[in-house]
Amino acid sequence: MQIWIDADACPNPIKDIIYRAANRKQILVTLVANQWLKLPPSPYIKMMQVEKGFDIADNQIVKLVQPNDLVVTSDIPLAADVLNKHANVLTPRGERYTLETIKERLVMRDFMETMRASGIQSGGPAPFSAKDREQFANQLDRLITQFNKE
Repeated sequence: MQIWIDADACPNPIKDIIYRAANRKQILVTLVANQWLKLPPSPYIKMMQVEKGFDIADNQIVKLVQPNDLVVTSDIPLAADVLNKHANVLTPRGERYTLETIKERLVMRDFMETMRASGIQSGGPAPFSAKDREQFANQLDRLITQFNKE
């Protein structure tokens, strides 16, 4: 298992949770972003900087992800692509996407995009909270435990 982080939009508290888990469980973590990010010193944490541009980081993750890897992202199309490669997806808010749930998310995303294009304001997601961090940490723990049993 390797953890890939869609790092340009991942909240810092979530990165910190992943860093601690990587060191504790000795799991390789790669942050993929189009800008340089400061990382803690660790043999398990590395950065992959890609060119700036639409979906370049996402495409790099899809290219490199392997079955049973974990991708941390809130990007629904990216999630769909890595699920099709038999990887796991966890959002920074702790929601786990599956092949069964991602189709509904894609439809809702497209619907909301159409609504915004027609001028209707959707308000956006709720602010990131301590409960979101806790839910993420719990789900990450479950996934790592599940992977280690296999």
